[in-house]
Amino acid sequence: MNARPELQRPSYVSGPSAEPLLGLTIGQVLDRAAREFPTNEALVSRHQARRYSYAAFHGEVERLARALMALGVEAGDRVAIWSTNNAEWALTQFATAKIGAVLVTINPAYRVRELEYALQQSGSRVLITEARHKSSDFVAMLCELITELSRPQAGPLNLRSLPELKHVICLEPAASAPGMVSWPVLLEASTQVTPEQLREREATLDFDDPINIQYTSGTTGQPKGATLTHHNLVNNAWFTARRMRFSAADRLVIPVPLYHCFGMVLGNLACVTHGATIIYPAPSFDAQATLEAVHAERATALYGVPTMFIAQLEHPDFARYELSSLRTGAMGGSICPKPLMEQVIERMGIREITICYGQTETSPVSFQTLPDAPLDKRVTTVGTVHPHVEVKIVDPATDRPVARGVPGELCVRGYNVMHGYWRNAEATQQAIRKGWMHSGDLATMDDEGYVTIVGRLKDLIIRGGENIYPREIEEFLYGCPGVSDVAVVGVPDPRLGEEVVAWIKPAAGAQLTAETVRAYCQGRIAHYKIPRYVGFLEEFPLTVTGKIQKFKLREMAAAAFGSQRQKQE
Repeated sequence: MNARPELQRPSYVSGPSAEPLLGLTIGQVLDRAAREFPTNEALVSRHQARRYSYAAFHGEVERLARALMALGVEAGDRVAIWSTNNAEWALTQFATAKIGAVLVTINPAYRVRELEYALQQSGSRVLITEARHKSSDFVAMLCELITELSRPQAGPLNLRSLPELKHVICLEPAASAPGMVSWPVLLEASTQVTPEQLREREATLDFDDPINIQYTSGTTGQPKGATLTHHNLVNNAWFTARRMRFSAADRLVIPVPLYHCFGMVLGNLACVTHGATIIYPAPSFDAQATLEAVHAERATALYGVPTMFIAQLEHPDFARYELSSLRTGAMGGSICPKPLMEQVIERMGIREITICYGQTETSPVSFQTLPDAPLDKRVTTVGTVHPHVEVKIVDPATDRPVARGVPGELCVRGYNVMHGYWRNAEATQQAIRKGWMHSGDLATMDDEGYVTIVGRLKDLIIRGGENIYPREIEEFLYGCPGVSDVAVVGVPDPRLGEEVVAWIKPAAGAQLTAETVRAYCQGRIAHYKIPRYVGFLEEFPLTVTGKIQKFKLREMAAAAFGSQRQKQE
C-alpha cells in the first residue's frame, strides 16, 4: 500500500559543504592564479599559435583593462563581444571584470536584427567584434546596421538607433571599417591609465556586482538577458572544477563556444580558479582540431555536448590520435545515452567524465555527477546537487514539492541564481518566485537525491491524455541498432491531441526504415510511446552550443508528416 502523499518524502535536497563560498571578484581570482602559478600555461590558442603563462596573461589582461578605462568605460558600463573563440575573447572576459564593466556575450550566429536587439536592450557602450568567420561577415553586418561605420569618425559614435553605443573595436585591423577602432590602437591607449588608477578602480568593486549579461535563446519570444554577478560565476566555476578534481596540473580543451556559460565559466574561469591551462583547438567546433589539441597538448580534460563527442568518435582518423592523457571533463547540453558514455570512457579514456546540468540563469551548474559515480547514475541522471545549492521539484500547477520519483518542475535556490533579467523586471518576477528559479525543466528525484531530467515543460507530449516524456523514448531508441543520434518531438494530431515523432540520424552504413524502428519498439515500450512517425536526417539543426533545436524539428515534422495526418482524418 502506498504511503499517504503528505507522508511521502518530498523532492527537495540541499548541498551541504564544509568548503565555504569564495568572496572574491573575478579579477581577484586571476590575481591569485598569477601570484601562485606565474609560470604555468594559462592559455593556449592553437589556431592563433599563441601561448600565455599566467604571468603574461595577467599582464595582457591588465593592459586591456587600462585601455578600456582610457576609452571611458566606467564600472557598470556594458562591453559587448561578438566573436568566436580566441585569445582576445578571454582577455576581454577578465579585463572587463577587473574594471567592473558588464560583459555582454553575443552569439556569433546572430544576424543584424538579433545583434541590434542585444546591443539596444543591453545598452552596450562598446562592442568588440571579429571581422569574419566562415560565411559570417561581421564587419559587413555592422556596416549595414550602423552606416556611420563606413566613414572615419572623429571621437565617439553618436547614433540615433543605438544611443548608448560609443565605440566599435575590430580585432583584425586590416579588415576593419573606417569608423571602427582597431584592436592595436585600443591597446596603445593603455599608456594613458596607470596601474595605480586600475587598482583604485578595482578597490571600488564588490563581488555581488553584476558582471555578465547572457542572452537566452529566445525561441518563444525576444531573448532575455540573464544577468550574473562575480559571486555567481566565481563560485560555480570553483565548485564545478572541484567535482572534476582539478588542479594546476590539468589542461582543458574547450571546443564549446565562449559566449555561453559552458565555455566562459566552466571553461575559462574554472581553469583560472585552479591555475589550470585553457586550450582552444579552433574558433568554433571542429572534431579533428579537437582531437589534435588533446593529442598535441597532452590534455587531461575535455568538454563538449553529446553531439561533439559523437563527431569525434565517428571521425575517420580517430584511431590516429593518442588520447591516453585524458582523465576528466564535462558533458552537458542534452542527454548522454549509455552507449555514448561507454565509448567516451573506453575509447577516449575519460574515465572520470562528469555530466553537468543547469541553465544560464543558474550560472550555470546546479547538478553534476561525481567522477566515481556508478555508470548507471552517470547515464540516467545528472548527478547530485552542487554545494551550497537547494533544489526542489514541484507540481507546476501548485508550486508544491512532489514526492520522490514523481515528475515535476525543477526549481533552484542559492548563490548561483542570477541577479535577474536585464531591464526586464516582469520576466524576472515570473522566473524567480520566493527566491526559487523556475527552470522550465521536468525532472524526477530518487531516494539518494539523484535527479533525472525527463524533458521540458514545453516539450512534454500529451497523447490521448497520456503524458509522454521525449527523453525516455530517446534513451530507449539509442539502443536500436543503426541509430547514431535521436530526438523525439510531438506533432499536433486532431484525434489524440499530439502524436510522437522520432527524428533519427543513422549510423554510417546503417539501413534503417520507419518500419524497422517501430518493430524494434514493439513489446519493449508502452504502445502509446511508440513513434507514430519516424524521419531520418543526416544532421540535426543545432544551436551554436551544439544543442538540438527541437522547435525546428517540430516545424519540420508538421511539414513532413502533415499529409499523412490528413489521410488519417
